[in-house]
Formats: sequence, structure tokens, C-alpha cells
Amino acid sequence: MNINPLINNISRFLKLSPAEVSVFENFWLSKTLEKGEYLLREGNICRYDNYLLSGVVKAFYINAENGKEEILYFAVDDWWATDIESFSKQKPSIYNIQTIKKTSVLQIDHHSFQKLLSEIPSLERYFRIILEGYVSTLQKRIVYNNVFDAEQRYLDFLANYPSIASKVPQYLIASYLGMSAEFLSRIKKNKFS
Repeated sequence: MNINPLINNISRFLKLSPAEVSVFENFWLSKTLEKGEYLLREGNICRYDNYLLSGVVKAFYINAENGKEEILYFAVDDWWATDIESFSKQKPSIYNIQTIKKTSVLQIDHHSFQKLLSEIPSLERYFRIILEGYVSTLQKRIVYNNVFDAEQRYLDFLANYPSIASKVPQYLIASYLGMSAEFLSRIKKNKFS
């Protein structure tokens, strides 16, 4: 199991001692999922926090009124994919997390996560920073969805998430941005033709 990408990610925010790295490595499992497999299904408890080594996943909710898939977020290499509320409170999730292509993850279960934080308290800071980034992204998305028109949202998405834009099908990006795939196609044609 190659845990180095996660250690490198953490080292951007704090330095773990060799002894801490040795302890840290013991808490993680590695898993590879094929395209279309689920990390989490609606109604199940999120048992694992997932760090993506490679691949792409989408988190989505199925709208009960129209059966439409509403994309909440995407995650790519070097990102986290979890239902934070379900994982932290160990209660059923209201959404799904599914692979868009073959994906390799490092996973830690809830009990092990709590134990890890008690054994390496400095990791509390790392996970707080990750959570702050996630919350600020959600806040920005709410504002953009309420204030910006579709073209502005798409251009912002391209500017801020080029790695996702290059790996995710257009119809999923359209769903994430709250528009139809046809409308996104028209925006692209008008803007980049």
C-alpha cells in the first residue's frame, strides 16, 4: 500500500515525525473500485473517510420529485470523498458517492479515525484545515448559484477546477452547475467557437 501521496498532502500543512508516520500508516486500508462502483449509498452509514490516490468520484443526491441526479461534488486524485455528517455522527447518508472511472482510495473507518486523532493530536489541525476548505467551497458555490448566470458559473468552474473539467463528462458538469447538458453545450459553442 502506497500511503506516500497522503503523507505528502498532510506535509503541506504540518510535519509528521518518522515515529508518527509509522503509527499513521497502520490505520489505513487501500481499496480499488471499478467504474460505477459505490463508496457510499444513500441510506447507509458512511463507514470510511476516503482519500483518492487516483480516479474520479461524484457525490450525488437523487431528487425524489423528478428522479434526477443532483451532483453535490466531484473528487479527483489527492482529494477527499466522504459524507462528513454521516461519517462523524455515524448516521445514514442522504446521498451517494460513486466512481466515474477506476479509482484507488485509502480508507480509514470511524473508530480508527478517532483513535488516530488521539494518538497523533497534531492531525486535528490538518483535518480542520481540510474541513475549512470544504466549507468555504460550499459557501462560494451557494453564492455563485444564487448570483452568477450559467456562463459565469461555468467559466469559474473551468478556472478553479481544470483537473475535474478534463476528467468528468460534460453532462455531469452541467448537473453540478445546475443546467442541462444541452445548455452547457450552447455556452461552450458560443464562448469557445
